[in-house]
Amino acid sequence: MKAGITFPVLLTRFFSQRLIQQRQVSPHTIISYRDTFRLLLLFTKVQLRKEPSDLAWDDIDAPLISDFLDDLQEQRGIGARSRNLRLTAIRSFFSYVAFELPERAEQIQRILAIPGKRYPRKQIDYLSRQETDALLAAPDQNTWFGRRDHAWILLAVQTGLRLSELTGLKRKDTQLSAVAYVHVLGKGRKERCTPLTRQTVVVLKAWLGEPVLGRGEFLFPNRHGGRLSNDGVQYLLKKHVASAKKVCQSLSSKRVSPHVLRHTAAMELLQAGVDTTVIALWLGHESIETTHIYLEADLAMKEKALAKTTPHDGHPGSYKPNDVLLAFLNAL
Repeated sequence: MKAGITFPVLLTRFFSQRLIQQRQVSPHTIISYRDTFRLLLLFTKVQLRKEPSDLAWDDIDAPLISDFLDDLQEQRGIGARSRNLRLTAIRSFFSYVAFELPERAEQIQRILAIPGKRYPRKQIDYLSRQETDALLAAPDQNTWFGRRDHAWILLAVQTGLRLSELTGLKRKDTQLSAVAYVHVLGKGRKERCTPLTRQTVVVLKAWLGEPVLGRGEFLFPNRHGGRLSNDGVQYLLKKHVASAKKVCQSLSSKRVSPHVLRHTAAMELLQAGVDTTVIALWLGHESIETTHIYLEADLAMKEKALAKTTPHDGHPGSYKPNDVLLAFLNAL
């Protein structure tokens, strides 16, 4: 083993060098990974009765990691998705360790082989055109705040920007000339440009002509001219959804979040016949597999596809009781 490469030393390097300097991951990732290892170290302190700075490599093995993940679910009540996020952080660290300490390959592979927790995938929510129109009409455009909210809601449902991308947009990130687009720094610090429709361009041009608050940096500022918080956007959206429900009853059965607006943009592209690979680029998905959830969600498209097929000529059969053992297996 390399001299001085202890667990605390390599964990420190993982954050300061690997994540921050080399990969330049987002602050959200840093916080998520930090919280994971903070919880893990508190768990090991109780289980092994060792201070985190005294931990040795032999202390951190696959059974301990599995016990930690189980404890999170049992004692803290986290769901399978949150458990898998914690496991992702741990896998990332030990993948890094594998390059630094190849002699620990067997121990590391056992940790990397810990499976993620399976969970039922929920059907995604998105808004119909009627629901979207009702939401866009909800803000009072006789006020500065209403015109701001109308503009960011329209931009959200047309571009599918993530919440952090939307709130982080600056006035200089908009290009409203012949080729109109917004430039965003997305997940994993990846840059992308998303084109704008003529209607969105008209609304944004009018919005950019409004009085500037503060330093005039952010495209959709708060009342003090600073960046809108995530909680602030969710509060505003909830307020406008409540108003839109009065004219569109179907919204009453939906829980509308900023991410639902992102889903809505994706579904509109899909229903317009846009290929999923293009939608993946549009949304900034790292993997095309992420975009497949929209194919699974659109029942209307499936019904249209079914209508184009020729039905098979099936005949109903009569029921015959199974063997007792087969009946038992079939009932499992």
